[in-house]
Amino acid sequence: MNRPLDHPMDRPVAGAAVRVVVVDDSLLMRELLQSALTEAGDITVVGTAANPHVAREVIRATDPDVVTLDVEMPSMGGLEFLRRIMKLRPMPVVMVAGSTTSGAETTLTALEIGAVDFVAKPSGRAGWDDFAATVRYKVREAAKVRFDRPAPPVSGLALAPTTAPAGRPPIARQGTAPAAAASGNPSASALPYCNLIAIGASTGGVTAINRLLAKMPGTAPPMVIAQHMPQGFTTRFAERLARTTGLDVAEATDREVLHRGMIRMAPGNRHLRVARTGDRLICRLGDDAPVASHRPSVDVLFASVATALGKRATGVILTGMGRDGAKGLMMMRGTGAHTMGEAERSCTIYGMPKAAMQLGAVAEELEIDGLAERLLVQFVADRAAPETTG
Repeated sequence: MNRPLDHPMDRPVAGAAVRVVVVDDSLLMRELLQSALTEAGDITVVGTAANPHVAREVIRATDPDVVTLDVEMPSMGGLEFLRRIMKLRPMPVVMVAGSTTSGAETTLTALEIGAVDFVAKPSGRAGWDDFAATVRYKVREAAKVRFDRPAPPVSGLALAPTTAPAGRPPIARQGTAPAAAASGNPSASALPYCNLIAIGASTGGVTAINRLLAKMPGTAPPMVIAQHMPQGFTTRFAERLARTTGLDVAEATDREVLHRGMIRMAPGNRHLRVARTGDRLICRLGDDAPVASHRPSVDVLFASVATALGKRATGVILTGMGRDGAKGLMMMRGTGAHTMGEAERSCTIYGMPKAAMQLGAVAEELEIDGLAERLLVQFVADRAAPETTG
């Protein structure tokens, strides 16, 4: 188990150790998780429990920063225990999931209930180092999440310009909606016409993407999504989005032609790119190396959109850990595309949008419902425009 901590995701943090309670019905998994979490020295396991009934008392006695919770357990079950945690004592929870179809479905439900993130159990010894580094990384990030954030507003477009960094175009942040938009006339504040919307997300993305797509019409320009999620989980996520939104949502397939109303998601463990072939836009899937430990990578998707469409695209970066997507969104903005980021107030983790803001890649920053409303303004303005990539 002891090895150099050289994984790109594994960066111990200074300061007080993150205090964790591990809940899993398997004694072996509890021991493995405890060993993995404490290996880097900046995480302390303050308690373990084999079932939710014991876990309730351990959590009460230790007051941890984060709980890791097995998705599927006998007795009360992980989901029911999670619901009770979120109702009685909201706190950061990282789910530990199996890679089965039922495990993926249960994990997605857990994220909708309020779990911060999840990590998939390795299928064998060969994947243990990656699993150990990933669970440490996600626990560290989860410890930063606070559950006293006000709930995002149900609706409301907000676009008051503020001062931009020197040499950058003005950035619009949440504020008072322009009179034209508030009166129902989108023309004065409509975005440039675009042929495609590219979306990137990580931690918290399940809820954010659900919320964004719930307001989208079936006649919107095609959308492509890179969500950090393992193989198999993206399949279930796309299927759930299709059921809950009634939209044409599916995992992307290689060389698939994109049309209005289509929403395609990068499959887990594969990069998604958009390419032009004549006057058509197509999906391209790749198995090339992960970028900054991510495959699919938001940077890869955004960079391909910048090349294929230039100013005829819109980029949206949502909640997530790390910096993936910032450089790609900057490429999009550099080609004239409109770029938007989720505001900290509605983010589970304001990592990826913050990195993009700091780089100057974000033209407008809005809470998740504001992003949806802003895109709707664009769709109304563009509904009569021709479908062309020129």
